[in-house]
Amino acid sequence: MSVTLQINGVQHQLEVSEDTPLLWVLRDHIELTGTKFGCGIAMCGACTIHLDGQPVRSCSMPVAAAVGRQITTIEGLASNAAARAVQDAWDELQVPQCGYCQSGQIMSATALLSENSSPDDAAIDAAMSGNICRCATYPRIRSAIKSASEKLS
Repeated sequence: MSVTLQINGVQHQLEVSEDTPLLWVLRDHIELTGTKFGCGIAMCGACTIHLDGQPVRSCSMPVAAAVGRQITTIEGLASNAAARAVQDAWDELQVPQCGYCQSGQIMSATALLSENSSPDDAAIDAAMSGNICRCATYPRIRSAIKSASEKLS
């Protein structure tokens, strides 16, 4: 099947099966490897991208569901003010340990701060609940989101 995808502001014409998970199209066909494979069942959040500005799990989303929609990966966040604040806070607070889950964490945190620049703990917990960090850096993640929030205000 021929599909056209809008990824990070660039149009891509691809020949892939319509049920191919979007994650593999991003990684294997477009070579955007910042989006990670974690579990394959949309439970860990490592594969989080933005679809029309909302965080979604790309490992379980068929490519056909993304046609005609705006896809943003971690590589496409450069022009987003919330993303810059999140990434700066991640660096300042040295959030990652192994770092594997961090692109998904940053994508979820950026989506949160793009909609709510001053989230309370409950909003942070709700937005980040689907992102698992095997190194358990959750306190640093929350602190970084709060720090980014302060910079955005």
